[in-house]
Amino acid sequence: MELILILAIAVFVLLYRQYRGQNVYKFIVEKTGVIYEKFAPYSFKVVREKTKQLGQEYTPKQYMTQVVMFSLFAGVISYLYFYNLIVSLLYIIAADLTIPYIAFLRCKRVYSEFLFEQVQVYTTNTIMEFATTQSFVKSLEGVVASGVLEDPILSDVNIMINMAYENGSIDASIQYMDERYSFYIVKNMHQLFLQITKEGARDTGESLENMQLDIDMLVESVYRDRLDRATFHKSFLKYGIMLYLMVMLVQYLLGKETYIALLSNPFMLLILHAILLVNSYFLLKGEKYYNENVGAE
Repeated sequence: MELILILAIAVFVLLYRQYRGQNVYKFIVEKTGVIYEKFAPYSFKVVREKTKQLGQEYTPKQYMTQVVMFSLFAGVISYLYFYNLIVSLLYIIAADLTIPYIAFLRCKRVYSEFLFEQVQVYTTNTIMEFATTQSFVKSLEGVVASGVLEDPILSDVNIMINMAYENGSIDASIQYMDERYSFYIVKNMHQLFLQITKEGARDTGESLENMQLDIDMLVESVYRDRLDRATFHKSFLKYGIMLYLMVMLVQYLLGKETYIALLSNPFMLLILHAILLVNSYFLLKGEKYYNENVGAE
């Protein structure tokens, strides 16, 4: 362990000497960013870029704070389990390696919330425009001209308009949008417009009003679900942390000396590692549930 600490200090000193006059912290952040851009999956880059545009991406300082918190928590918990600095170091590294995955989940949640809000804007405004124009394509053009849409919805609506003019019908446009956004309010609205267009319905006011009510009810339920998820998430994290700290209760009941003596048993060590790993997996699954499929159906 002493050798590892000496090597870590030596690396820091070399970095400081090589980049004297520069901020070593800034250098580390820049190099990490280069590695991220090279190896991060495309989907991660897309949602992270949109999160940046929305002003909800973490700053380098916030990410560094997260690394410090994860390292301290993993180090303390693993040391309480095994009383071994090398094992603690390995768990610290493993904990820090989960940060990019958690960041991806958080960005996906932000992106999913943004996308749902844009779908709501698209459907609501298209219905309002259609009530005036009685033309699906003219409705789409009116929504685009209003400036309420953002990419990627904006680009897809423009594609729909172009496809409608090229094909002389709205069928391919609607199929394209339905495949891109699997929200039932999108599909139901498109189905309604298809029926109106093909059957030539005259009195569409009641149907459009009912569709608008469906959208309002869905939006209300989605926002209620977000509040419920946030409440669940806080309770879930508290519960997960308490599970980690159960080892303190075990040591209190057995006595610290007796507990340390048990660590010489390989089977006991295997059980303790399994407890830590299963509990960590349990927490990551909870994070995945909290951050994914926001507003999806």
